Amino acid sequence: MTATTNRPLRHAVIGAGMAGILAAIKLKQRGEHFVVYEKAAKIGGTWRENRYPGLSCDVPAHAYTYSFEPYPEWQAYYATGSEVQGYFEQVVAKYRLAEDIRFNSEVSALDWDAGTSQWTVTLADGSRDVFDVVIAASGVLHHPRLPDIEGLNSFEGPAFHTARWDDTAPIEGAKVGLIGSGSTGIQIVTAINKKVDKLVHFQRSPQWVMPVPQFQYTEEEREAFRRDPALIDAIRFADEYIGNIKRFTDAITDIDGPQMTMIEDVCRQHFESSIRDPELKEKLRPNYRAACKRLIYSWCYYEEVQHPAVFVETGKVARVEPKGVRMADGTFHELDTLILATGFQADKFIRPAGVTGENGMTLDAFWATRPTAHYAVTLPHFPNLFMLNGPTGPVGNFSLIDIAERQWDYIDQLIDLLRNGEAASVMPTVEAHNAYEERRIAAAKTTIFGSGCTSWYLDATGVPASWPWSYDAFADAMAKPVLSEYAIRTLVAA
Repeated sequence: MTATTNRPLRHAVIGAGMAGILAAIKLKQRGEHFVVYEKAAKIGGTWRENRYPGLSCDVPAHAYTYSFEPYPEWQAYYATGSEVQGYFEQVVAKYRLAEDIRFNSEVSALDWDAGTSQWTVTLADGSRDVFDVVIAASGVLHHPRLPDIEGLNSFEGPAFHTARWDDTAPIEGAKVGLIGSGSTGIQIVTAINKKVDKLVHFQRSPQWVMPVPQFQYTEEEREAFRRDPALIDAIRFADEYIGNIKRFTDAITDIDGPQMTMIEDVCRQHFESSIRDPELKEKLRPNYRAACKRLIYSWCYYEEVQHPAVFVETGKVARVEPKGVRMADGTFHELDTLILATGFQADKFIRPAGVTGENGMTLDAFWATRPTAHYAVTLPHFPNLFMLNGPTGPVGNFSLIDIAERQWDYIDQLIDLLRNGEAASVMPTVEAHNAYEERRIAAAKTTIFGSGCTSWYLDATGVPASWPWSYDAFADAMAKPVLSEYAIRTLVAA
């Protein structure tokens, strides 16, 4: 007979960044048994890893919080990275999560046992434990991608990736090279351009910039936020943010529609009216459509890049030499410090941990073509394994906290099947997932991300690795799992 009583479950949460903290709070509020495994010595994920000059969140601060944990203390409309890290640290303290987190505990392997319907979690130190449910909250942008440039290791000065910032590296009054012109590179330009003797910004491709407002909140405004949280809600749920999110997702899925036209017009007008020098203007003119790459949200980049100390280098790098960077045309840039703003390996997720599911299926084999997950949350062959901000989820200039919260609601309903004794394991069927991926890939190719540029949004085959439908469609999909798409193995009483 099928068991119907509630049964205690043991949950493993991998990662103590934004999504892992969310999962821990939700599980703790339910009185569940769980352990959070964090590879580092403190919480924060990407906000812990990244602390370069100029780091800020490109989502309005009041919109980049858990829905249940507003924060009246933000100093400005867009928050600095250190402020965001501080917010998560305060949340962890408030919910007393530190006692549930095992720091310096990197997960090296997950192995499914079909006989017991449990996962064995193995840590890098060789220790093991067994769990009924695994929540993979490892994030996307945490494995630095280093450029393949000849002689990189020969540089005599400090050379480092932005996620491994070197506080001892010469910046003030120094000759600095900066490779990479994504959000990170552009934020660094705006932060150090007035401090350096010279900044050579090596740019592979220019970016479209969406102008946004930035302003400080006064102490009087923060006090008002403390007294009346409805004032915070008026910001984070305003049309200026939520409406823009919906218009943005409509635009990327209808690339010739009025919303995309509006985005392109704003970016183009901002570009044309902001750059004075004709030579620099041509260097910074993108040759692809706005939003094909992740848009740069900035209130000051075009002004700061025109500072006399900044030189935008668009030539091909030949090699790095002990004293600087040699270009293919022979030009040599003498440097004291070399900064690598070259992004992350966005296809790793939980890897390099080895994951082995049913019938010996490994995650590497399942992801041989591309990382994929059913509605970005679950995976065939891997029962009781759930992902927050996993592959094929929504990407763009909006809050991934909101995305993770909606995903948690979906996951929690599936875990309920286990809690209530209705199932021993749950995972999407191969047929349902294949049908989802076929629809998703066809739609993704028609989004703005597939319109003809290179970006970290693309998988190894050139297909956008993202949710290709509207925000509302994602919200609807996360509202309730379609159980007919799942293989549900029931518990049988002894």
